[in-house]
Amino acid sequence: MVRKTIAMPDDMGTWVEHRIQSGQYNNDSEYFRDLVRRDQERQKAALQLRQMLEEGETSGISTQKVPDIMKNVEERLRKDGRLPTH
Repeated sequence: MVRKTIAMPDDMGTWVEHRIQSGQYNNDSEYFRDLVRRDQERQKAALQLRQMLEEGETSGISTQKVPDIMKNVEERLRKDGRLPTH
């Protein structure tokens, strides 16, 4: 495990203490680990979005009409359970 020492303004230190006192975190380390995990997840989501946008741009222009696209999306969502069946 890596040990880090950080410095921050007093108001930030007070903020961290309030977060711990609220009972959501047991100590400073737990709070900062949660922040890092959330940052990692956000970065991963941003990378996935960039990849999807690039894929969309390179796939060209669709010849499908909007109603057909919507129907295909609905069918796909129903198949994987993210949209209820009628």
